[in-house]
Amino acid sequence: MAIYTALNKRDCARVADEFGLGDLLSFTGVRNGSVNTHYLLETKRGRFFLKVDEVKSELEVKQELELLITLRKQGCPCPQPLRSKKGRHYHEFHGKHISVSKYVEGVELPLEKLTPTHLEIVGHTLADLHLIGRSYKKGIDNRFGFTKILSIYREVRRQLPLHLKHIVRVLDDEVSYLENYLDNNLPKGIIHGDLFPDNVKFKGSRLVGILDFEAACRGKLIYDLATAVNAFCYLDGRYRIDRFEPLITGYESLRPLSLPEWDSFPNELRFSALRFTVTRIKDFYLRKCDENQRVYKDFKEFFERLLILRREKNGGMEDILLAMATGYDYRKYQKSKPSK
Repeated sequence: MAIYTALNKRDCARVADEFGLGDLLSFTGVRNGSVNTHYLLETKRGRFFLKVDEVKSELEVKQELELLITLRKQGCPCPQPLRSKKGRHYHEFHGKHISVSKYVEGVELPLEKLTPTHLEIVGHTLADLHLIGRSYKKGIDNRFGFTKILSIYREVRRQLPLHLKHIVRVLDDEVSYLENYLDNNLPKGIIHGDLFPDNVKFKGSRLVGILDFEAACRGKLIYDLATAVNAFCYLDGRYRIDRFEPLITGYESLRPLSLPEWDSFPNELRFSALRFTVTRIKDFYLRKCDENQRVYKDFKEFFERLLILRREKNGGMEDILLAMATGYDYRKYQKSKPSK
């Protein structure tokens, strides 16, 4: 359970009062997320989601909340931060910051339960987020860009045990490759940065909520889409073209990819896999923590993806790469007028 900051009934009642939620009826730690602490509050006014930011500064907390408010006003189905009695959207608590939003009703579907219709809606919603985000002019630093990931990797590399030297070999080589081949001259804007199935809620086939904007920032749009592909299109140890196609169809129905983005797609997939391998090594494998506090996320899940993306292991990439290689021309062909 992701409970790094333990709150008791009195703490939760004070938060409920501070945000005008009404009398507290119950509070429950939420088994969700890996970085921050979350509680579900139930009051006479309904259900609310409480978040304790564990790593962000006050400025970073304010930036995330301001972004959510802007996106919500533009119709994005993201959490809606509530204002406290002091007129702020967060509350200080022992050096940390608490925010509260209305609980998003709906279901987080397991990866294997997501249908092509669900995947197309996810792609469409991500593109919509990217288009809405163009109007947001304030900058939010990318905490997980290549330079930052390289710095984190150098830190964790020194701590990895010798029996993981085969992983170090691959990661060293991947860092060198991406340093030379990542294209930074691609469309940028507000990205979610962490779009996984457990961050999306549905009611039937309708997407009703995108959650967890912890990693949201200004970054490459194609990277955000690549992360979604790594999260939604990889099942049972393989990349699945039957999942990739509806996700991309949904995305391009609002925002067609440019030729440079198609060309860069494979490398962005590799960088996304590297990013989550490295940060999971740091946050879970090397971090000393009471295992009862949080959900463990295995870095090997993304290391396996990286091996497939590097063509060191079979895993369904042939069809995905072919779709990427022909995607731009295929889109133009679809737009051409039929001959009479």
